[in-house]
Parts: sequence; C-alpha cells; structure tokens
Amino acid sequence: MTTALLDDLTALRARFDDTAGYLAACTVGLPAAGTREAIAADLAGRPDVAQYSRAVEASRAHFAKLVGVGTDRVAIGSQTSVQVSLLATAVPDGAEVLVPEDEFSSLVLPFVHAGRGIRVRTAPLADLADAVTSDTALVAFSLVQSGSGELADLDAIVAAAARVGARTVCDATQAVGWMPVDAGRVDALLCHAYKWLCCPRGVAFLTLREEFARTLVPVHAGWYAGADPWTSCYGGDAELAGCARRFDVSPAWQAFVGAEPALASFATADVTQIYAHATGLAAAFRARLGIDEPALPSAIVTWADATGCDLALLTAAGIVASGRNGRARVAFHVFNDADDVECAAAALGR
Repeated sequence: MTTALLDDLTALRARFDDTAGYLAACTVGLPAAGTREAIAADLAGRPDVAQYSRAVEASRAHFAKLVGVGTDRVAIGSQTSVQVSLLATAVPDGAEVLVPEDEFSSLVLPFVHAGRGIRVRTAPLADLADAVTSDTALVAFSLVQSGSGELADLDAIVAAAARVGARTVCDATQAVGWMPVDAGRVDALLCHAYKWLCCPRGVAFLTLREEFARTLVPVHAGWYAGADPWTSCYGGDAELAGCARRFDVSPAWQAFVGAEPALASFATADVTQIYAHATGLAAAFRARLGIDEPALPSAIVTWADATGCDLALLTAAGIVASGRNGRARVAFHVFNDADDVECAAAALGR
C-alpha cells in the first residue's frame, strides 16, 4: 500500500473515534466527529428550517456524486421499504418479480404484499441472471447481500434483464461507502445511509432513470414533493417537482443535519482506495480463518455459526460483530485496520 493511500485513509479514519474492534458497519456505521458536532450544535441552538433544507439538498448532491448521477435523479426518503413500495406500484398486474433467495425482507415484502396478482419468484443469487425469463417484469436484488456479504453479478443481471425488457431495482445499502457504485446501470437504486455511509438512521435515497420515473405514481407525495415545497403546504392543487424530487418524502431534519458532513466526507474520498483497504482487511481475515475468497471481493466476511458460539467469542473479546441467518458476520471499513483483523482472529483462536 502506497504512502499516499495510507495518508488519504488516515485522514478519513481520523474523523472517527473509538473504532477499535468495531466490525459492524454492515449493521450500523460509526458516527464521525462531524456528524456528532452538527447534531449537537443543532440541538443546542434554535431550530433553523432554512439550514435544514440546505442540509437536505447538500446531502442529495453528495449522494448523487457518490453513485454517479445528477441530483435531479435522486429522491430522498427515510426507509428503503417505503421507497420499494413506491416502485411496486409500477409492476403490472399479474406480473413476475424475481429476487434472490434469502434477500433482505425490506426489498421483498413490498412486492409480496403489493396485491394485484403480482408473483414473486426466487432463485439463488449466483443463478439470478440465468433465472430471468420472458415472464420476468422486474428483477430486485441487493448489490451486496446482507446475510452473506456475497456480491451480485451486476453485469450478468443487467444484461439478462435487458434481453427481456425487465426493470432492474438494486438495493445498494450494503455497498455505497466501501465500493464503487454506478446507479446509472439500473432503473432504480436504493440506499439507506446509516450503514457504510455512517449517517444517522432515517436518511435514505432512491435514484431513478428518467424513463422509469415517468411510469411511477407519487403515492407518497406530501408537501416536500412540490416544485416549491414551501408553497406546497396547503390544499391539493400544488404542482409536483418535475424531477425525481416529486418522490421525496418530508425529511427527518436532524437526521439530515448529521448526515450531510458524513456524506460529504465519503463523496470527496477516493472510493477505490476505501475499496482496496476494506477488501484487503477482509481477505486477511479470511486467510486467518481458512475461508475461501469469494469470486467477487467483499468487505463483509461471514461463516457458519448456527449455535452462535463464534459470535459469543467475539463479543466476549470486545469485538462488535453480528450474526445473521445462522452465520457470524464481520465487516471491515475505512476506520478498521490490521489490529482489528488480529484481535478478531485471536478471539476465535485462529
């Protein structure tokens, strides 16, 4: 690793405190100093709605930069499942939605319970592209699986969907912040920013291709979806925004106050350096545990732990980890280092 890379990562890491042994960015990210300071300053003073709006719009711009789209293609929200339910309204009656097996439920349940005869079919993630058929209207998948850390084959899935004219909906909650993500490759991309982007919970984003956006009904439209939110506060004749902002929901102000400095930090960082750092630590940890490297590098490492014994060992050693779907799970982010690998491996006797 070059000196320049180390210096750049050190500067970003310095914004985080008390990082030792925290291997749970895939559960919830650590708050950086800027986030804590911004929220504390807001709570200590008088509410400033103009400043809240500036924080929301700056956050939107930072996220747009992170995923390579224009700000007019980004809608804000507070929960991924709510944004998915918006997308479910565009699925034709009786159509098929294809999702990976063991996909995170917030991406699946809105389609399952959409009614109108919509059918949800599953396939193993590795076979998802091959499972696309002429009956498939939409493919919904996480770019990085929450339960296993496995990466989807985006190239294959997008190509398979294009061949049959199916829409693609990608949840990048477990990806944005540690790996390069190009939202322009899918019809819709979702991200709740409280994990790898280290934002307060309640800040979510949805990017939309313009053509796909035209097929959506703004069923959650409120005052903030207006062309000018401050004149959309009363009555039902307000003009909605002409871009993806028409799908905004009213923002959780304090959450965005805390999110803006965190998003700014990641939007100005070199994500390829973060990717190399995080996947390098994950690979070193896999080597210590004798776990084979995945086909596509991941910052999340999971292994079978049906009884929870390994998770208990990590917890007893002061390591913050998690367990999902019968597996122990650790994550390596910009604020982790080789000491975290060593401590976690030693806790497991490896």
